[in-house]
Amino acid sequence: MTILAPIQAAAVEFAPEVTYLNTSSWGLLPRRTIAAVKALADENAAGRRVGAGSFEAVEAARVGFARLVGVHPDRVATGSSVTVHVGLIAASLPPGAEVLCPEGEFSSVVSPFALRGDLRMRYAPLADLAGAVRESTALVAFSAVQSADGRVADLAAVRAAAAAHGARTLLDATQAAGWFPVDAGAYDYTVTGGFKFLLCPRGTSFLTVTEEAQDTLPALFAGWVAAGAPWTSNYGPLERLAPTARGFDEPPAFLSYHGAEHSLALLAEVGSDALYAHATGLAARLREGLATLGHKAVPGESAIVAVPGLDGRQPELVEAGIAVSAPAGNLRISCHLYNTEADVDRLLDFLA
Repeated sequence: MTILAPIQAAAVEFAPEVTYLNTSSWGLLPRRTIAAVKALADENAAGRRVGAGSFEAVEAARVGFARLVGVHPDRVATGSSVTVHVGLIAASLPPGAEVLCPEGEFSSVVSPFALRGDLRMRYAPLADLAGAVRESTALVAFSAVQSADGRVADLAAVRAAAAAHGARTLLDATQAAGWFPVDAGAYDYTVTGGFKFLLCPRGTSFLTVTEEAQDTLPALFAGWVAAGAPWTSNYGPLERLAPTARGFDEPPAFLSYHGAEHSLALLAEVGSDALYAHATGLAARLREGLATLGHKAVPGESAIVAVPGLDGRQPELVEAGIAVSAPAGNLRISCHLYNTEADVDRLLDFLA
């Protein structure tokens, strides 16, 4: 496999027309990904493609994601959104089960449980989440990295507390996978949207599930691909789901997955360690510069930098060609593969 330094990958694969520091909203598509999507679209337009897309591309994306998060591809289900994956897990819980989430958690992680109406919801500050797990807790559902402000959860502490009390764990890795080392096998379930730090087209998402936890999931979204043998189970009821996590696959958005295959290959070429060092190094430079300007960012070593109370500057930054976001009262800046020190310095110069 070719090994690319982040600066090489950025030069070869990306050409943003703005200073793009907004991967927490969506990631830029690599050139190779765009080429794959265009090629499939052209084939579909010309009628040259049988079946509108390739399940081989879906499998390649599954393998690429599995490699990134350290599990076997049999433990990965492919889908279209985090909400659908979480909804499947929510449907598996018995009435009255207690679900513990951090306060201010992203809606897609919380709402499928909360809106069922017959589950007991509890919330705790992120820093106190491990201590809030108790004997009655059935599931701890939380993000590895918080969307609103980039805080990284104490993953080891939450896992240990859940294990000690017999609770299962659901980790949302959407704001983490692609720059932060994620060990999906350490959780009963993980869910990850592909269109942020994984640099995939929207319409790609990944569910990982342990063999033990898989047995509790219902056949709620049992479409024709869930048999694990595409094109052979199109008619009549399925006799059974695929015995692996593929039994929870959704029918794929082929255009998205034809692109995802190449985005995940690019991340593999750069490597997790290099991605982590690059993104967090830029974020550290940004935090230091913000402090010099008198702005206090949320502390930590995340690649996502949030500055409370500075959200009002977002419109003028965007107008100046600096793409950032402003969730929950924060100015949120995300550093990733295609960013450089010059990007960080341009933002700091503007704020000064």
